[in-house]
Amino acid sequence: MRQITEEEVLKRISFDNPWWETGKIADIYRDLPYRHYFDVMLTLTLEKGVRRAIILMGPRRVGKTVMIHQTVQFLIDKQKVASDRILYVSLDTPTYSGMHLEDFVGHFRERFSHTLKTPLYVYFDEIQYHKDWEIHLKSLVDSYPHIHFCASGSAAAALKLKSAESGAGRFTDFTLPALTFREFLTLRKVPEALIMQPDHHIVKLNKEFIDYLNIGGFPETAMLSKSHSDIRRFIGHDIIDKVLLRDLPNLYGIADTQELNRLFSTLAFNTGNEVDLDGLSQNAGIAKNTLRKYLEYLEASFLIRRVERVDYNARHFKRAMAFKVYLTNPSMRAALFGNVTPDDAAMGGLAETAIICHTRLENMHYARWQSGEVDLVQLDRLQQKPLKAIEVKWTDRFAKSPHELKSLLSFAGKNNLPEVTVLGKTPHPPVTIQNVTIRFEAISSYCVRNYVPGFPVDGEEV
Repeated sequence: MRQITEEEVLKRISFDNPWWETGKIADIYRDLPYRHYFDVMLTLTLEKGVRRAIILMGPRRVGKTVMIHQTVQFLIDKQKVASDRILYVSLDTPTYSGMHLEDFVGHFRERFSHTLKTPLYVYFDEIQYHKDWEIHLKSLVDSYPHIHFCASGSAAAALKLKSAESGAGRFTDFTLPALTFREFLTLRKVPEALIMQPDHHIVKLNKEFIDYLNIGGFPETAMLSKSHSDIRRFIGHDIIDKVLLRDLPNLYGIADTQELNRLFSTLAFNTGNEVDLDGLSQNAGIAKNTLRKYLEYLEASFLIRRVERVDYNARHFKRAMAFKVYLTNPSMRAALFGNVTPDDAAMGGLAETAIICHTRLENMHYARWQSGEVDLVQLDRLQQKPLKAIEVKWTDRFAKSPHELKSLLSFAGKNNLPEVTVLGKTPHPPVTIQNVTIRFEAISSYCVRNYVPGFPVDGEEV
């Protein structure tokens, strides 16, 4: 049987690093727009004196590989880094099967006669496909203090769990989320006024927001027409199916992929709603112990996000059987069940899902008790007391009848909140009831304003 030769490996490495010859990244990456998170990537890349590897995580097709190549071009053009000091390796390439991470670094240093003290940049893409990657990468970080390492991957279950176990003190986790609404508008090249003065153009902005819910979570789909036939195939097959039918089964030995797929479909249909383990187990026909594992896998793979429940006093439950589930990208629901319209019954849950996607707030929960509920509650990390209470409703009804917000007002009074927020279709002037100020904002303009590129890096906001 013919084996892959060293010459073929070296040829493939050269192909993946065209800047060694041209000083430029490949054409397919050169003219693509920057994500709003690119500056954070640069900050981490240019950080001096800290011996840590960047672990760039995120869902499939949100632009991780593109961001790496854009960073390479920035280093060459702006930082004047010699092009032969930058190595890129995509580990899902069949040619590299059986190779160790150390082999790539060795080939790279030997080819260009780099010494141990030569400052280098090494990028490992799709690193989760490399067995025991976290052990080998940590060893490289320790062995080569003058090499800046960055690894990326989309099967975040392996990345998060293994980086926590074996990369303590050596890895900086960096999460690149799905496309924000503001990025979606920028890619669509809408008039700047919609972005800079969203409340003044709320009717047009809401139309764009509906499109965002249906097609807007990924850079490639955002630039397509909303009627384009490839959108549902792209999201459904290239993203969802590859995670459910390939990534997770390969990583965790899941035999019944249809069972996993059925669970995800149930969760996607109910995005923004409360579910409980008993009901979910019966509905999906999955044993509760297996169900708990599947939920962890789906969440770690950036397909869903769970939000825990607190009671009327903002206290946690000892046995938490119920939780709210959200897609990490609203457009995944449309890919499975068809596009929504402004009057669709699913709009409430999808609007709340969009808010969760844009609210990178730590310690976010929802409150429910015997006589009421509040959609979103942020707790203080140390004192576990409410900082914010938010109601999300795809309607302006409560702006016209604020006294109907009995649960929200009651929760605010009980927990000494002087101000609460109601997110609806359009903005309205604030009102004060029972010494609580209610601010009425539009969901779409809230998403536009909350685009700030800050997200958890090792548990802290950048």
